[in-house]
Amino acid sequence: METKAEARYIRVSPQKARLVVDLIRGQKANDALLTLRTVNKRIAPTVEKVLQSAIANARSQATDLDVDDLVVSAAYVNEGPRMKRIRPAPMGRAYRYQRRMAHIVVKVADKAAASE
Repeated sequence: METKAEARYIRVSPQKARLVVDLIRGQKANDALLTLRTVNKRIAPTVEKVLQSAIANARSQATDLDVDDLVVSAAYVNEGPRMKRIRPAPMGRAYRYQRRMAHIVVKVADKAAASE
């Protein structure tokens, strides 16, 4: 059995979020939570929240599930929409820049489903 949780429109660059998400892919759920609590990145608490939500989804789907057997089977970050902004520049000009957003997806599965 595999369950997922998703956080959309998170105001962080997908490239920066992938650095954190790559750390937990394939780990046991408890080890992944510990890793996210010790990582010194701004996005780590958000990824931890998504992982806890995926664990809660798995718990609600199967009552006989052992949480210690859960593994992060898939974790990835997709690019969301970009907010286009303008910064004043010298001589009346304007510089355009983009504020990026990310969609974070974490899937957890029990060990039997993860090995298949």
